[in-house]
Amino acid sequence: MKEFLSSLLNGVKERDISSKNREILRNLINVNALSQHKDKFYLNNSFVCGRLDISSNGTGYLNAFDPHFKQDIIIENKNLNNSHYGDIVLAKLLKTKKKRDSAKVVMSLKLANETSVVYTKFFGQAVLGVNLKTGLSTTLKASQKSLKALPIGTLLKINNLNGDIVEVLGNINDPFSDEKISLAIHNKNSDFNEACKNQALAWGDEVDVDLYKDRVDLRSLEFCTIDPVHAKDFDDAIYFDEKNLEIYVAIADVSEYVNPYTPIDSEAKNRGFSIYFPHIAIPMLPRALSENICSLKPNVPRLAFCFKISLDRDLNVIKEELFEAIILSKRRFNYDEIDRVLEGKEDTQISWIKPLFKVTQKLRKMRLVNAFDFRTSELRMTLGDNAEILETNYEVDTSSHQLVEDCMLLANKAAAKRIKKGVFRNHAPADIKKIHNLLEDLALLGIEAVYEADMAKMIRKIQTKADEIGNREEVDKLIIKAQKKAEYSSENLGHFGLGFDRYTHFTSPIRRYSDLILHRILKAGLNKDEKLLNYLLLNISDTCVNLSELEREADKVSYDFMDRKFARWAKENLNREFKCYISENQNVTTARLDDELKGARIFIVGFTCELLTPVLVRITEVDIPGAKIFGKVVRKLEK
Repeated sequence: MKEFLSSLLNGVKERDISSKNREILRNLINVNALSQHKDKFYLNNSFVCGRLDISSNGTGYLNAFDPHFKQDIIIENKNLNNSHYGDIVLAKLLKTKKKRDSAKVVMSLKLANETSVVYTKFFGQAVLGVNLKTGLSTTLKASQKSLKALPIGTLLKINNLNGDIVEVLGNINDPFSDEKISLAIHNKNSDFNEACKNQALAWGDEVDVDLYKDRVDLRSLEFCTIDPVHAKDFDDAIYFDEKNLEIYVAIADVSEYVNPYTPIDSEAKNRGFSIYFPHIAIPMLPRALSENICSLKPNVPRLAFCFKISLDRDLNVIKEELFEAIILSKRRFNYDEIDRVLEGKEDTQISWIKPLFKVTQKLRKMRLVNAFDFRTSELRMTLGDNAEILETNYEVDTSSHQLVEDCMLLANKAAAKRIKKGVFRNHAPADIKKIHNLLEDLALLGIEAVYEADMAKMIRKIQTKADEIGNREEVDKLIIKAQKKAEYSSENLGHFGLGFDRYTHFTSPIRRYSDLILHRILKAGLNKDEKLLNYLLLNISDTCVNLSELEREADKVSYDFMDRKFARWAKENLNREFKCYISENQNVTTARLDDELKGARIFIVGFTCELLTPVLVRITEVDIPGAKIFGKVVRKLEK
């Protein structure tokens, strides 16, 4: 939507407006926000579109899509017109003598969320709802008698359009409510409707091989899956023919079960991605598909979409074949098991694991000539029986992760070569401003680096210096922070971080809708079905933009949940001191917990210093509804 609204600043032809945006066009015309000149529509000068932010005192700030507005536009509370935090709105500029622009909201063009979450609280003798996101209080659409009958702190989901109470979620003081809170404030669902569940169950539990005579039968090959220990959905299986140097990457053939515009497809498109909490996954597809008939479980036949990638003796790719197949995974491994095999601590009947690892390590070395090897780690949280934090740790990439990653990269690259338009995974180089900020931060850490137009070369020099000093992982965090985020696009723009000219996502259709779309496009290409291909590519640009937004939302849900768990932990540890490091020093100073427990974000009051500085922090305040921890730096620590 942002793309469409921004295009109205320079004029957009009616024939170029997608069906999805035509309703927005009609609404803008109805309020006289548009003018038509020749064959183009333009946004009138007195109107502005943007995304709304609302401060804790109720004042709105419009982040305009028009780049001419260098500052956010102020919208007083009385002029918000029932719009909400995060909404994309149309506003009309007000005539004022003040230097800063101000406006009033004419209409919400896109709700950030269909619902809000509030908790009940006494204000004098009245019970009101307090919004978890904004902290603003609001009158609830219920009698005071019924509200007072509820325990104070009751969590309510509110319809943003009419103010109706949709659902009682639990209580803000109950840690078992955190999952529902994180999902609800981002408008996500854990349950599927009956139509989806029934459609998924209709496929049954077993694949009848006799129904798929045209598929390549690979059941005799020693495929296996390698996943996290708690995984329940198995997207990908691999097999290596050591003699012929052929790597098979078999991916769950979800597109065989999920057709466009079916109930499951519509729900999957709305979700976009599976959401992962420490204790449970909220799948994109009903579990009857994601954890059963689609999942490449061991010792049962499964449908797969498979790449067979042939290498020469120098490990250059010489052939990439794509076909629909039937496989039978011989073993389900977890990463730890494969690591023990590769370290010689454990034996396995799958003889090709070690030879494949040697090949992928060489492929990795070749790949990193043009790509980056970031030493990143992912925070893992373990919960107890009472939904409390037991421990946290950073999971680093091991040999098993690298083996799987390099096989998946081969398949993703091969898939990208087969499409001219569709779903690409692009990653642009960082902008110059962020790079200069990075160089300033690095100078404070003792790494003197000079800006170079060849950004890839410059980053590798920085990493070499970081290795010499011994703070590579910390420096990699800063480099990643300076990078742009990877996004989906219908056009290929290359992937800077991976060093690939073309890249896409092919390997996870159970948990990413992007991959499911790609599978359909690839099958249309294999079958030379031009009509179907054009049909699948309708509005593909808007779909890709939406996928990027849904990906960010899924991440936010996961982070919000962990923030809530950390906040509850912090409340039990008020006024205690913990080791941290400074992770943010622009606008707001933020520290990351780096003690026995790791990863919590703590907002620091009245202090600033260089990034990554180790500090001792006292927890001074905790906001459970907002999932925020506040602290004070007691002293700096020795590095």
